[in-house]
Amino acid sequence: MLLRLICIPAVFLALAAAGAQAPEPQNGAAAPVFDVTAIHLHEPQPHEHNSITSSPFDGHFLATNVSVMMLIHWAYEMPETRILGAPSWTRSSYFNVEAKADPALDLQLRNMTADTGRHEKELMVQAMLADRFGLVTHMETRELPIYELVVGKKGANLGPVQPGGSSVRTSNGQIEVQAANSVSVLAEELSKVVGRDVVDQTGITGRYDLKLLWTPDDAVAAGADAPPPIYTALEEQLGLRLVSAKGPVKVLIVDRVSQPSAN
Repeated sequence: MLLRLICIPAVFLALAAAGAQAPEPQNGAAAPVFDVTAIHLHEPQPHEHNSITSSPFDGHFLATNVSVMMLIHWAYEMPETRILGAPSWTRSSYFNVEAKADPALDLQLRNMTADTGRHEKELMVQAMLADRFGLVTHMETRELPIYELVVGKKGANLGPVQPGGSSVRTSNGQIEVQAANSVSVLAEELSKVVGRDVVDQTGITGRYDLKLLWTPDDAVAAGADAPPPIYTALEEQLGLRLVSAKGPVKVLIVDRVSQPSAN
């Protein structure tokens, strides 16, 4: 079973769930760039996971076993369900990426807030995608089928507010969230499972330790003790439910992207 573990600051996760647009350079300054970037096609290994590691306080970016779609998602704060027009290989081909900035930029990032440093790193990954993958994009707003995440009839069952924790773990039939604005983060993860954008309409903010277990539609011979389907599990375990709707959705259109240029 493939476990996706993406180590990302919680503040990014909350913005990503809201579908925030890509950040602009701070104070009109030129966007920073990585000084050296190495990209290699990933060689699959058993029991591996996908990871993106990026501190807002240094110029080092490390991604292991990630698709171009995952990189676009990270750099543009855009859920994958809202990234349209990309060819199939951006989801099926996996790469290892290591990028480093000039030491002078490390010093600048150390003197920034976490939020500002995160914005700078996103701009750097955007520039890397444009330079090495020839990525060209634009934003549109489209009327699309969505799900609204709302509180169920018996009320939310999220447990106590947590003082800390910043991680998201997903696998086939399981989502675990520990992050600021946990329900919004859960909505984004649900989008990847149900195939539609999920908009958090619960009005619930705060940091919770959320765990959702369900039996996937493609599960073979689920036993009597197996968890229920995802829609039932969501209401039984967390007191939340999904309601079909239509709404304006901001999407990122991929106009052009190519296999990475040589190192």
